[in-house]
Formats: sequence, C-alpha cells, structure tokens
Amino acid sequence: MRALDIEKLISVGRPAIAPDGSFAVFASSRPDLVANRAVGQLWRVELPDGTPRRLTRGTADSGPRLSPDGTVVAFVRADGKGKAQVWVVAAAGGEPVQATDSALGVDGFAWSPDGRTLAFVARVPEKGRYGSVEGLDASAEAPRRITGIRWHANGLGYLADRPAHVFVIAAPSTESEPFYEPAAAVQPEGETPPKKRVVAAEARQLTEGAASHAGLVFTADGAEVLTTVDEIEGERRDLRTRVVAIAVDGSGIREVIGVDAGLSLYGLDVAPDGAIALLAHEVGDQGVDFIAPGVGLWLLEAEGPRRLTDAETIDLGEVGSHITPVGGDFLVQDRTRGRVRLLRVTRGGDVTEVLGGDVEVTGHDAAGDRIVAAIARPDSYGELVLIEEGDARTLTAFGVGAAASGIAAPRELTVDGRDGYPVHGWVATPEGEGPFPVILQIHGGPYASYGVHLFDETQVLVDAGYAVVYSNPRGSAGYGRAHGRSIRQQMGTLDFADVIDFLEGAVASDPRLDGDRVGVMGGSYGGYLTAWVIAHDHRFAGAIVERGFLDPTSFQGTSDIGTFFGDEYVGVSADDIARQSPMAVVDQVTTPTLVMHSELDFRCPLEQATRYYAALKRHGVDAEMLVFPGENHELTRSGQPRHRLERFDAVLDWWARRLPVR
Repeated sequence: MRALDIEKLISVGRPAIAPDGSFAVFASSRPDLVANRAVGQLWRVELPDGTPRRLTRGTADSGPRLSPDGTVVAFVRADGKGKAQVWVVAAAGGEPVQATDSALGVDGFAWSPDGRTLAFVARVPEKGRYGSVEGLDASAEAPRRITGIRWHANGLGYLADRPAHVFVIAAPSTESEPFYEPAAAVQPEGETPPKKRVVAAEARQLTEGAASHAGLVFTADGAEVLTTVDEIEGERRDLRTRVVAIAVDGSGIREVIGVDAGLSLYGLDVAPDGAIALLAHEVGDQGVDFIAPGVGLWLLEAEGPRRLTDAETIDLGEVGSHITPVGGDFLVQDRTRGRVRLLRVTRGGDVTEVLGGDVEVTGHDAAGDRIVAAIARPDSYGELVLIEEGDARTLTAFGVGAAASGIAAPRELTVDGRDGYPVHGWVATPEGEGPFPVILQIHGGPYASYGVHLFDETQVLVDAGYAVVYSNPRGSAGYGRAHGRSIRQQMGTLDFADVIDFLEGAVASDPRLDGDRVGVMGGSYGGYLTAWVIAHDHRFAGAIVERGFLDPTSFQGTSDIGTFFGDEYVGVSADDIARQSPMAVVDQVTTPTLVMHSELDFRCPLEQATRYYAALKRHGVDAEMLVFPGENHELTRSGQPRHRLERFDAVLDWWARRLPVR
C-alpha cells in the first residue's frame, strides 16, 4: 500500500436498522485528494442479502438515524456555508430536505419516540463573534475575558464564548419546500432583512447560560431530553458529569445524575421501557482519576447508577463507543488485545460475546433478532456485517480496493520482557528474504492501543521496504486496568522497557530483520516515548517525534487537557515532573530527529515541538522540524488528505536519508 492509496481507505460509520429489521442505512467516508477532504454518502442495504446502494449523493453525508417508524432518515450534511446541519430524506430515497439552520452548525441530534420532533445541540456564538456580525473579521473582535481553568479544545478553539445548547424543532416532511437565500434588497428603515424561507417550524432553544450540553437522547415518553452538562470550572478540574432531563415543552430542567454519583460519562441511551443505561467510570475522591478508568455499562436505578460490567477486565471506553438497547439487554463494544468485540449485557450483569475474532467493532444497531455492526479488519478499513442466529455475514466489499493495492499481513507476537512480563504486538514485513531495516512504532494515548485493523501508517512503511514493529506496552488499553495503570506517575519506566524488549524479541524471532539498522517513531504519547527512548538508547539511526507530549511543565498551561492529564500521569511536584520529562533529558539525545507537529494542535500544543526542537539544535543534534498549517492533533487520522500525503512523503524522505533500504 502506497501513500496515494489512502483514498481507498473507506470507513463505515455507526449503522441504523429499520424497526422491522428489513433494511439498514449507514454512511461511508474516505479521504479524497482532489476534494482535499473526507467524502462520503449514505447507503441503504436490504436485509438479509441485498446489495448496498447509495441513498444520498452529498459530498460528506454522515451520522444517519432512522425515525422510529423507519420511513425517514435524519443525517448530517454541510449547508451552503459549510456548516453541519441536520437534513432528512425518505428512507426509500429522494431529495434531502434541510431541517436546521444553526449559525455554527449542529453537533448532534436525536429523534423523539413519536418521530415528530428532532432535538439537536448547536453552539451559540457570543454576539460579535464567529461571523455573527457580517464583515467583522476575527482579528477585530473584542478581547476574551477568561475566568475559568479551561478555555479551548482541540479541533474547536475557544469554548466559553460559544456554549453548546439544546434545541428542538418539528421534524420537516421529506416533501417540504427547501430553504431559499434572500435576494439583495434595500430594506425600509426600521425593518429587519428577511431570513431564509423555512417551511418547517423554527427551532426552539431549551437551554441557556454558560454551560454546554452533549449526548442527546429522549426519554421513552418523549416528554424530556436527557443530556450531559459541561460547566467550565473556576478553580480546579472536575471530571464528574451531571445528567439533566429537559422538558421538551420548556417547562423546566431536573437533575437525573449529580456530581455526587462520582461518574464521568462517555454515553447514555434509553431502553423502550424507559430504563437509562450509561457508559461511565468512577473518577475517585478528587474527581480527576481518568487513567485506565475501566469504563463500564451502568443502569440507573432509584438508588443511583449500578455497574453491570467488571471494571478490571471489560473496557467499554473505545472512542465512538455507544449503547444499543436490544430486548431487555444492551449491546456494547469491548476493546481487548487489539480487538474490539461486540458484547450483549443483561440487566443482571451476564455478558455474552456477540461478535469477536479479528475485528474492531466501530458501531452497531439492532432490531428483533437482527444486529448490524460496522467493523474494521486486517484486510479492510470498514465493512458492514449482519449478525443473525449467531452467524456474521459481510454485506459490503469496501476493502477490495485497498486489498488490491497490496496489504502486508502483520504477524502477531508476544515477547517475554526483561522482568518476565508478556508484551503483545505485531510485526509487519515486506516480501522477500531481507535483511530489512526495522522501524519501531509507538502508539499514542498512552491509554490506547494498536489493533488488528488495516493501518495505513504501517502499510506505507512496509511498501517502502521497512519491517515495522509495534506493540501495546504497559500503559496501553485492552489488557486490564492494572496493565493500563502501571505507568501512572512512572512514565518512561515499564513502558520504555516493554517497547525495547518487544523490538529485540521481534528481531530475534525473524532473521530477516536487521537489528543493527533501526529507527523509532511515534505520535502524541508515542512522541513522548520516542523522545524518551532516544535520550536513553542510542542504537537508532533516526527518530520521528510527532505531536509529542514533551514538557509536562508547560503542558499544564497550554494544552486543552493540561488541567488534569499531566497531574495524573506524571504528578505535580517539580522532582516528579523532571524525572519523567523528555525536556529534562534532551541534552542526552544524539539521534538525528525529525520533529513534526500541527499548527493548531491544542492537545499537545505547538510550543511542545518548538521548544523541544530548539533544545535539540542547541545541543548540536541533527534535527529538522515540519509544521502543518491549519491542522490539529488529528492530522494523521482526519487531516486534509493532501497534508496526510505530504506527511507520508516527509516520513519516507526522512527514513530514506537516515535509514535507507538497501
């Protein structure tokens, strides 16, 4: 697989299944180099054995949810100004109708149980900001007064001057007349210019104030909308989540779950009988314990939330995880050893595997005895499967294009580390007898993991002639809480030993791997550990430190997670921070290093890279820096396709100069 082949990486979003199980709808997405963005449409497939067909033909349609009677699909599409809005289209097909017209776009939505109403979340700009005054450039806006301990978020920017509020709107008919832009006209004095013509009722705002809201779901009777509340703290970070129920008629708001429950929520849903299920974890007495949190399924009862899954062995915290009520039970996604399996959990806490094996489940829905799931596999970035009577059948063939470009099948490997601890990972090698130069890849997180899905960053290196070694060292997700929590305030110890031990074990297991010619690279926490490795091990011909967490001290005041991440992972004392800081040992680095970062990265801010790069240069290290304009922390996953391609070009150029394939 070559860098240009990222266009063949087609992902499948969370599906929706008709109430009678007769068909499913889903969205696909892929990078497009010509459009220089992700593109995708909605699809419909008849069950059990139909051929998928496109339902819409927008540029980037996503997030389909079926109305309760299955006749209408609501989804997200950009309007003429590029803002994400809710649209509706007949489930049988037809011309979509725009439902919302929010100035800054819509963040999420939900159907009411009777299908007559759509609730949605949209950010409301402070007057005079974000284009709310025509012709007022952002550089001319008034200064921002910040009094809380959080003020920005990666991929978004400033928070307090555009809180996310809850709205409801009558669901428009799919036969409704479209929106029209008003023509230019001179308005009589005292009259306001006409707005867009909207046949459907105007949206009605249900919340106000400085707090933001997310995670919408209606109660079973449709009288209220459940949502989480995010209030910017004034003194110290608190990860505990409140859930409120908002009356749709505007009559009031009541608290459903308070901070006294001690939970941080990842998601919630409501069963047909009204039971409220939660994805959540405890955050400890101080309200900030998030390391290897043991996200589980909880059921809200009169006495409070009750945990249904085991915190030590089941992890439902994968990005994109959600709950599907099915019968009296719930479907959830559990990440384990590089896989994400689909589980069915009863209200009594009994757990059954619905779909396992070499897959990563990314979304699911159910109707009756039929379950549809979006998955990724070693040979495909995304497919839709139907699960019925215990059997799983693939309904799509999106992976054909990527497979045709050539995919190296990674070999799974477990190595016993120096202290006897098993380190699990993979080795991907080119075809042939070698010897191949070796690149050690290190994932971000640290509480994340490499998995079995088709991974472009590994495949492109293999195509260029490199053997790639990658593992899930201690600190990673998917191996139990103890594994994940083992590096808490001990970063650069067990994790460092594990990646080096896995590298040496992989080289020893295959004579084609040239252990004398090795490089190392990683992003985010992987950038941290790469910087730590090259300060303590000088065998590497080169290194790439990407979007790294490199100086815990400055991270506290610059990162969008700086109010708690470093405190929990490295501690708060100067001695603890210094003992785990790559900046504190940068003078020990001799390895040629490429530092890569994105200009708008608010997770690991650009200053982390620039200060590290400057320190390397000051100490005489052969170093270069590459900065991507307009990108944030998600460059390698969802950045502009041309930037992703240019990143690959830079990576391959660096390795060609520092670790050439012979």
